Amino acid sequence: MSPFSRNGLFTGLGLLVSTSIAFSSCSPVDGQTKGTTQPSARSKAFPGAIGHGAATLGGFQGKVVQVTTVTDRVAGSLRACVEAIGPRTCVFRVGGVFRFSGAPPVIRNPFLTIAGQTAPGGGVTIAHDGSAESRTPLLIKNTNDVIVRHVRVRNDRIGGEKESEDSITIENSKYVVIDQVSASWARDEIINGYGSNDFITISNSIFSYGIPRHDKCALLGSDPKKPQKFSFVGNICAHNGDRNPDINFKQASCVEVVNNVFYNAVSEFAEIWETYGGTPVSLVGNSFKSGADTTDGAVGIIRQTVGSTGKSAIYIHDNQFFGNFTHIDASVAVAQRNNPSCPLTITPLSAANAYSSVLAKSGAWPRDAIDIEVVADVANGTGRIVDLPGSIPAILAGTPYPDSDRDGMDDRWEAKHGAKVGVSDPWADSNKDGITNLDAFLDALHQALLR
Repeated sequence: MSPFSRNGLFTGLGLLVSTSIAFSSCSPVDGQTKGTTQPSARSKAFPGAIGHGAATLGGFQGKVVQVTTVTDRVAGSLRACVEAIGPRTCVFRVGGVFRFSGAPPVIRNPFLTIAGQTAPGGGVTIAHDGSAESRTPLLIKNTNDVIVRHVRVRNDRIGGEKESEDSITIENSKYVVIDQVSASWARDEIINGYGSNDFITISNSIFSYGIPRHDKCALLGSDPKKPQKFSFVGNICAHNGDRNPDINFKQASCVEVVNNVFYNAVSEFAEIWETYGGTPVSLVGNSFKSGADTTDGAVGIIRQTVGSTGKSAIYIHDNQFFGNFTHIDASVAVAQRNNPSCPLTITPLSAANAYSSVLAKSGAWPRDAIDIEVVADVANGTGRIVDLPGSIPAILAGTPYPDSDRDGMDDRWEAKHGAKVGVSDPWADSNKDGITNLDAFLDALHQALLR
């Protein structure tokens, strides 16, 4: 099997996923911009990618687009890369706050990678300008094959309508990976899956400080039209009243909530709904921890039966609970199963090991003061839900690495690893290890940030 095939089986880092999907299944979905060119396949979104979205293509074999300014609506802006057509990878020649003016761009055109790990200085923070047109800063809609890594989304200003102001929304899209991302201060969900999504991974991220009275962490399935494959792995939800996370999918879905840390819910942590026939879900190796805002009547895992149209199938294994609240509601027992409805896509860490790993590695890097505070709150049992958005910390623009051939890679790294300085060769495999030059470079930056 080709190392760049999305079909068949692939393994690595505890991952065992059977995609068994003809590549044509990744053709553009309804509503997508026409005229795009589908790239050849590869087995993983990036080295170490996990979950049901692990085979996402992103900008593979496409253009490398340089983001050269934090200013919006000009050449070299993040908006320009997001709205471009065709496979593309956004690499950053400047760090800072990328504040969208007016309506934020919508990721409609497929085959996109936003590689925030390439940014110099303090990294990438996305926000909007608080105008009447301001909505969700990171909206992935009616598209496919999108990878977003090492990006922060901070809703520090109040937009036009709170009902359409998540931090991140994935809507009617498939093959999406949100990894090493941080988000805060949404007046609706911090992260929201809406409509007919499929093959989604949300991993290694921090979702904090939802704004009351709708302070919600994660609505994984909202108004689904068909079964979905959805992974929520290695994340922190902190200082959100409930929906930590909210899980509401159709029967025959494959939903896994694995190795996450949920902190300081007011009323509910994990909510499993049955509106669409009953959710099949596996909750494995998670930590549920009370905080200053957690009431004695709060529940760690609850089955929500209002409007039920069928019983859920709930597999619960090796979760840990800290605090004086109901850990598992009595309503869950009738829906519990002895085995997962679908095989897990990863070999989970124990809840105890996952807890320390998630606190050490989650979120966008380099961590800003907000994430540093959140992680300290989780570890120490401190902090509170906030009433209003805070301020985005100052972010240094930094000095970009040398890239004379504009192929997205550091000339010094290329010289050391066999790529050609002066020649644009991002999609070559110079050392014949089955990983393209650009993928290997982006992974090297990621690994360096976590050290």
